[in-house]
Amino acid sequence: MSRAQCPRCMRPQTHCLCDLIPQLDSQTRILLLQHPSEVNHALNTARLAALGLTHAELRVGEVFEDLHGLLNLPGYQARLLFPGEGAQLLQSGAVTDDKLLLVVPDGTWRKARKLLHLNPLLAQLPRVTLPEGAVSRYRLRKAPGPGALSTVEAIVQALEIVEAPRSYAALLRPFEALIEGQIEAMGADTYQRNHSTQS
Repeated sequence: MSRAQCPRCMRPQTHCLCDLIPQLDSQTRILLLQHPSEVNHALNTARLAALGLTHAELRVGEVFEDLHGLLNLPGYQARLLFPGEGAQLLQSGAVTDDKLLLVVPDGTWRKARKLLHLNPLLAQLPRVTLPEGAVSRYRLRKAPGPGALSTVEAIVQALEIVEAPRSYAALLRPFEALIEGQIEAMGADTYQRNHSTQS
């Protein structure tokens, strides 16, 4: 018998995060393109970001037939938040004439690259990237490299750069609670043995 699930945050009712999810406004629009393999992941941080930002939209799929319309919003310049050749460091005032539409692929690095491959319009977008040296709070998954962040962490950092001095830290509250809940569920010993970086 499966546990009752919250239809909004998709967590078990006993661990619903909705009370922690803020409703934050932003000038920047966020378009999250989520690989289907992430939808039922226990730590679906893209969903948390989409729920917490009034100007965020979450789409799930591998090929997005309506991508042209999604990327060409009047008054917005689309940028792909993804490292790679030619990626510009994201900075305050990155887009001057129009507002910013930040396109964020969500999935493992391999799945995110697949989304770019299957959607050539994405690959053609100008790329922006975050400054190096960020430390993830995602204590349950080994980062593939330095500066690797969860989707919600990357969005918070990007918004805090583009829309400085405004803080979007409230968006991390449900994320932190999610991590703490997972650690609690696995037990302190298991966490220390498999995930803790402390010696």
